Amino acid sequence: MSSDPEPSSDAMTHSDYTAKTARVEVRLDGLLGDALEANRRGRLAHFIVDETSPAIAIFTPAHRQQNIEGDWYGEHAGKWLVAAAKAAARSGDEDLLARVRRVADFLVAHQEADGYMGTYAPEHRFMRKQAPKPGTWDGAPSVRTWDIWTHAYLILGLLEIHKHFPEPRYLDAARRIGALCLDTLTRGGIDITELGNHHGMSATVLLDPAVELYFATGERGFLDLALTVISQADAHPDLALLTRALAGVDAAQIATGKAYQLAWNLVGLAKLHRATGRAEYLSAVESLWRSIRDHHLSLGGGPWGGVAHRSREVFNPAGVFSPQGYVETCSTLAWIQLNRELLRITGQACYAEEIERSAYNDLLGAQAPNGEDWCYYVFPNGRRVHTTYWRCCKSSGAMAIEELPAIAYTRGGDDALAVNLYGPGAARVELARAGTVRIEQDTAYPFDGRIGLRVNPERSARFALKLRIPSWANDASVSINGESVSTAIALGDYLVLDREWNDSDRIAIDFPMAPHLHTTVNRNVQESRAPDGSPVAQEVLHNEYLAVTCGPLVYATGLIDGFKTEETLKPPAAPASDWLHWHAADARHPTPRIELDPGYRAPLVFEPYYCAGGRVDGAWRLTWLSLPPVSPR
Repeated sequence: MSSDPEPSSDAMTHSDYTAKTARVEVRLDGLLGDALEANRRGRLAHFIVDETSPAIAIFTPAHRQQNIEGDWYGEHAGKWLVAAAKAAARSGDEDLLARVRRVADFLVAHQEADGYMGTYAPEHRFMRKQAPKPGTWDGAPSVRTWDIWTHAYLILGLLEIHKHFPEPRYLDAARRIGALCLDTLTRGGIDITELGNHHGMSATVLLDPAVELYFATGERGFLDLALTVISQADAHPDLALLTRALAGVDAAQIATGKAYQLAWNLVGLAKLHRATGRAEYLSAVESLWRSIRDHHLSLGGGPWGGVAHRSREVFNPAGVFSPQGYVETCSTLAWIQLNRELLRITGQACYAEEIERSAYNDLLGAQAPNGEDWCYYVFPNGRRVHTTYWRCCKSSGAMAIEELPAIAYTRGGDDALAVNLYGPGAARVELARAGTVRIEQDTAYPFDGRIGLRVNPERSARFALKLRIPSWANDASVSINGESVSTAIALGDYLVLDREWNDSDRIAIDFPMAPHLHTTVNRNVQESRAPDGSPVAQEVLHNEYLAVTCGPLVYATGLIDGFKTEETLKPPAAPASDWLHWHAADARHPTPRIELDPGYRAPLVFEPYYCAGGRVDGAWRLTWLSLPPVSPR
């Protein structure tokens, strides 16, 4: 694969990128706001405090000298810096900011002369060429290493601090890591796919921070680094990331199909499209996005897999379903970030809807109310388990929550303002003609589909306000200052209100919410050929399931009758509206509930998946109910 000598005319320039990141100020309240505050007061406040915290102490020279284990624990430093810098910037938390600077300064002070900032002993660092790889299922390197992975997160963490609280030393430290990586992969003669498992995908994630370095500095060398990474990733026969994606293969067939690493690679490839304007990069990303969206997401919007596979975090082949499928919280983070990038590039509402689905269900379903505890995995059907101290998903969950404010409202290059996520809160956006525009949401969303928006421009001006219309919102309606909007409302798209806006204009939105049934099947077909060569296909497994959503929320129940983990449901022949009923929150139930009355037993009570069972460790959640077997014909 050849690289362009210069970015194309469609590429985003360094100055464009800087300008577009600084014009929206957001406050989220309600369910997402509670999650953000829990994150700030919990994980971000306690996990890392200063240089003596275990996750940072492993960067000391003394620890480096003896670390030959090939561990990945160094990732927590960069992840925490990303999330904590965002939280400090949005909240004005001076104590958190002081800790961020103290930790970053400690890391920078221990960066070595060649730019190395990791946790490994010299003989185990990524600059040392490895012996040939053994033939393992996941293409693991001959010497276990997560060194590039750790440095990828360190670059992102340092850049995030510099973005919100500019300090030359943080940008310079990130630049020096990038320069070391470029030198290693070029003059050092090392192929990046030799430095990570899953046939190199755990190292080719460097694509993302490489492009971010280019955006932050405008230096061509970092674009060259990104192009080197994608070139080596595509040349690896068991990975062939770009070639396979453009050929339309399923996500499970890219290397090992590792969900987290693949989605993070696609984040970097989407950014490389923004940097170069090359259409093939976007085509590749969109192809694999469709594969994941159509075949590899839980009902709650998280990438899932791991059924009958040696890895719990690898996509199953397309068409495989299991109600016990694993959703790794790290994968949910990368999926949200991938949709964030595609939303930025295309402006299409489908990406914002996927972010909302993931956030309100599998992401919040992994977070405990204290903001400290997280689940490594969530399952549609299964027990909630809060994971242990060092696990990666606790830091990934903290990062994912902090992504949401910047996604909720976005400013377009055409002086338009898009409302992407619904829920109580407010935003301040700078628009060229209107000046500072304040927009406030008054709503009980996601529990109720009625939303009030108040628009307050600094001066009256014409601009476009884009309202995302969820794909489930049948009979949606919108009015401005009491007058119904006559424009046709398309589900799954934006309603564009292009008009002159005045101080205190009011918008009333109604997204009717009603319980909605979903069915799926765990099916297996045995395929072969007869002696004459004709194809033979026999279905040997067929188990059907039913689940319930209402608006953006997936609903689940706990243990049936207080002790059963499953229930086979025989739905009544009557319309679902006769036996499926939504009830508002009341004194006994803090959230809405759905009662399913099959007529032959006591009604089953469902509550939003994220809080089913009380959000406590060990709680049972049942989303998919099995349906009776189909009678033989």
